[in-house]
Amino acid sequence: MRSDPKSRKLAAFAALTLLALTAGPATAGEFERVPPVTDAATRKECGECHMAFQPGLLPAASWNHIMDGLQNHFGENASLPADTAAAIRSYLTQTAGSGDGRLIRITEQRWWLRKHDFDPSIWSRRTVAAKSNCEACHRTAAQGLYEDD
Repeated sequence: MRSDPKSRKLAAFAALTLLALTAGPATAGEFERVPPVTDAATRKECGECHMAFQPGLLPAASWNHIMDGLQNHFGENASLPADTAAAIRSYLTQTAGSGDGRLIRITEQRWWLRKHDFDPSIWSRRTVAAKSNCEACHRTAAQGLYEDD
């Protein structure tokens, strides 16, 4: 059984429309819900100084850069015993997300910049204080929920 060119075009259009409709929301909300940090060592060691950021917020290459530079981790010495660092690196890279692996700051990733395109004075508010203070605006950030509500 052969189909005519008009039917094939209609079927192709329908398939592309379905793909666009189903792919759109997933892309738009890709970083609104990310799996929470489940690794105890990562929660403990990273969470001592700041919220333990979910691995899905950065690509594996970025996590590797961060783990390679713990002796100067954003101006602090965050060095860890080799076995602990190896376990955390493994967890972060195996559960990493997507993005630009050359960047080590979540706040410099293209998706983050697109979602946080508002007046720069926001970051100087006492209750916010830094771009990395996700919980100032996203109360459920530690659970991986970054919805705009």
